[in-house]
Amino acid sequence: RAHLPGKGIFQCSITGLSFEVKSAVTVTYRYATWTRHLSKDDQEMWVPAGPLFHIAVQPGVVRAVRLPHFICLAEHEDISPCFIAHFESGKMTLQRPTRLIAFHAVLENPSFSMLGVLWRRLRSTLHSFPMHSLVLIFQQLSAAQTTLHLYLIPDDNSVKQAVEKQERTWNSKLIPKPPPFSPLFFGCSYRVTSTRFVVITPNTELPFCYKSPKQQQLFVEIYISNMIEEEMRLLMTDTRNGTEVWRASLRSGRNSSTVTWAWCLLGAAFVKKHQAELCSRMSQLPTILLHLRDANVINSDEEEEVQRQDTSKRKNRVLLDLVKKKGPKAQEQLYQILQIKDPYLITDLEKSS
Repeated sequence: RAHLPGKGIFQCSITGLSFEVKSAVTVTYRYATWTRHLSKDDQEMWVPAGPLFHIAVQPGVVRAVRLPHFICLAEHEDISPCFIAHFESGKMTLQRPTRLIAFHAVLENPSFSMLGVLWRRLRSTLHSFPMHSLVLIFQQLSAAQTTLHLYLIPDDNSVKQAVEKQERTWNSKLIPKPPPFSPLFFGCSYRVTSTRFVVITPNTELPFCYKSPKQQQLFVEIYISNMIEEEMRLLMTDTRNGTEVWRASLRSGRNSSTVTWAWCLLGAAFVKKHQAELCSRMSQLPTILLHLRDANVINSDEEEEVQRQDTSKRKNRVLLDLVKKKGPKAQEQLYQILQIKDPYLITDLEKSS
């Protein structure tokens, strides 16, 4: 429950849900469950592409609602399969979003009950359904030696919070980690391996799919019998072509039952090493700025500061300086955006080094 004090745009830092309101108003919202409201026939036709929310607010005050989604728009030229589901009195109606932006579907002049983003499931695109994703790793503090649980989930806060709640009951600690380097594909499986001998059960492959927060999420258990040795790495690869999509380093701490994750934010090192080349070669700046705005890395004033520069090289230099001042996480965000929007530039710069 939140009281919005006046006209403006407000975003919940926990759920990502955002409201544009005309005046002061109180909004009440909570997560709902897709599987409870989508019929079996609907589940054959539609894939959840973001959390489902139950929202209550005074009619006529909300100018627009921004519903979070985890669709990778950079990979989707055709966004026609995207709809907003509206459940009322047990019935589902579908609405086209007013516009679809990175990480949010915008619906103007909405009416409220339960709302969420859906994507139409097409047989022809079963394995071409790229999504933003998270890798969650937990260390079981009371388990033998070093035991980890590794999850691969869509970038959906409702699912993430459900996993964290479950793991707390198992006396587990969340280990900081990077997300995958690039969008992953619904309907595909990803293989977890290590540079050292570990035991991975029940098997090394994790399917990437949507499961309701109320359901047990899929994970692999990783057992490491001896962490005294030097650094090891965990890797994740696409089973279709062997492409590496994620990696993280692991070192032993002072206590051999405690591990330290060195995820080092590859983006910070990349930006520092290739700043001169990025200034002269980075393109598609409007799209990059849009993604950085939606990820809350920069604000509108900073975007205008970049756009005021009179040459593309100066715009790039100002943007890179802004991102570097905000720290490693901001640089990692820029790096991931470039991997999606200009992968050939990233590949060329990495090969040159």
